[in-house]
Amino acid sequence: MGDNTHDDAAIADLRHEYAAGGLDEGDLAPDPVTMFRRWFEDVRAANLHEPNAMVISTVSAEGRPSSRMVLLKGVAEDGFRFFTNTRSRKGAELAANPACSLLFPWHLLERQVRVDGVAEPLPDADVRAYFDSRPRGSRIGAWASHQSHPVADRGALDAAYAEADARFPGEDVPVPEEWGGYLVRPETVEFWQGRTSRLHDRLVYRRAAGSWETERLAP
Repeated sequence: MGDNTHDDAAIADLRHEYAAGGLDEGDLAPDPVTMFRRWFEDVRAANLHEPNAMVISTVSAEGRPSSRMVLLKGVAEDGFRFFTNTRSRKGAELAANPACSLLFPWHLLERQVRVDGVAEPLPDADVRAYFDSRPRGSRIGAWASHQSHPVADRGALDAAYAEADARFPGEDVPVPEEWGGYLVRPETVEFWQGRTSRLHDRLVYRRAAGSWETERLAP
C-alpha cells in the first residue's frame, strides 16, 4: 500500500472557525416548520445553489443505512414532501421501514437542519399535480429510467429515452406506475448553527403529546 500520511494530514488540518451568527432559545418559532421556513428564506436570499437539496437516509431490511440527495418540493404543517421512483432503493427501503432522516446542509450560512421522521406515500392526485408541472424532458426521463436498477450502458439509457419520447409525442405524458411522492412527518427537528471554538448551537424540537418541546444539545 502507498503512504497516505501526507494526504490524511492535509484532510485532518482542514479547519474553519464558524462565526456567522448564533441561535438562542428566544430565536425559536413555536413550531419547527415555521422555524424551517424562516431559515429557508435566509437560504434563498443568500442565493445558494439548489437551496432545497437535502440528504435523505433510509435503512435496509438488514439494517444497512444509505443516503442520497433529493430535492424538497414542499413543506407544510404536516411535514416535508419530495418525489421519486418508488421502486428505487430508497422507495423499497421506505416501504419496508418508513423511518428516515433528512439533512439540509447549508454550509455557506454555517447552518444545517436535521429531521427524523416517518415517510408515507402521497395521494395520487398530489403526485399527478406535481408530475404535470415538470418539464416534458423530466417526465419522459421518468419513463426511461428504472431508478437504481442495472442498465447495460449509456446507450441503453438513451435508447429507452428515445422510445419513451416517441411513445408520448405531445405534452400529455402519463405518470409512470413506479413514480410517486412521500410526505415525511417530522418527529424531531434539529437546527444547528456554527459557533466559534466548536461550541455550536444545537436546538431541537421534539414532538410530545401533540405539541412541540425544545431542548439544547451539547455540540
